[in-house]
Amino acid sequence: MSMSGTIIAAHGRHYLADVEGTKYQCVTRGKKTNVAVGDVVHLKQTSNDQAVIEDIADRTTLIYRSDQYKSKLLAANISRLFIVVATEPSFADDLVSRALVAAEAAGIEAHLILNKTDVKEPLPRARERAAVYGSLGYPVHEVSAKADPEHALSVLQPLLAGQHSIFIGQSGMGKSSLINLLVPDADIAVREISSALDTGKHTTTFTRLYWLPGGAAIIDSPGFQEFGLYHLTEGMLERAFVEFKPYLGGCKYYNCRHLAEPQCAVLEAVKDGKIAKMRHELYAQLLHESSQTLY
Repeated sequence: MSMSGTIIAAHGRHYLADVEGTKYQCVTRGKKTNVAVGDVVHLKQTSNDQAVIEDIADRTTLIYRSDQYKSKLLAANISRLFIVVATEPSFADDLVSRALVAAEAAGIEAHLILNKTDVKEPLPRARERAAVYGSLGYPVHEVSAKADPEHALSVLQPLLAGQHSIFIGQSGMGKSSLINLLVPDADIAVREISSALDTGKHTTTFTRLYWLPGGAAIIDSPGFQEFGLYHLTEGMLERAFVEFKPYLGGCKYYNCRHLAEPQCAVLEAVKDGKIAKMRHELYAQLLHESSQTLY
């Protein structure tokens, strides 16, 4: 029997698909593992709770990270990406900027959530750091999942309604607290998924999708410290830094890489303080990484 479902969890080459509330353990045909959480797939049922993925429906968006050797699909068909940062522990600008670049390159709207705003002492500094991204046009939403859950819900629920969202954040930022607030039975769902995927009792290292009322969805990706973007080409990179856009095409050389070329409009903007030095340094680093690929 063939049917259509959504991939709600992935662990290695094992997938879990949701077909109108019924869950199926899935594998792909052959060695292909290009399936992502959020993918709509066509399945062929092979037993009571098992199926084979026959093919993947066209995706609206796909976000992934990659190192020198391989890429890791994070999620498909998402419309919003939320990066969770906190007042403490300190968050990594590198990870935030990389996630924003990935979202920009994939055509996904990105937001920041500043969590733990009840921790007063580091709040001004965290706000100042988050404002760098706010000034680029990325909305920053302040919440405190533990101290004021009602306020956090009132801020986030309207942003999630009607969207397929992914939450990204380093460990320690309170991403799990936010997910548990937004998805009250998240813990039970994780246990169910763990046993269905047979990934061992306590693993939370798999990406998973939770349905929200009204057909919206949240995808939770495991906390990671690294976000490689080796797959982005030079052209994609310069366009993925939103603040470069006004200056592109203004350089003396049409193939300018905005690194050390004379009369480069982007470098002039960095010198004039119109582009943050930290962001330009990351651009240079990503350009270097993209030239290292072994694909």
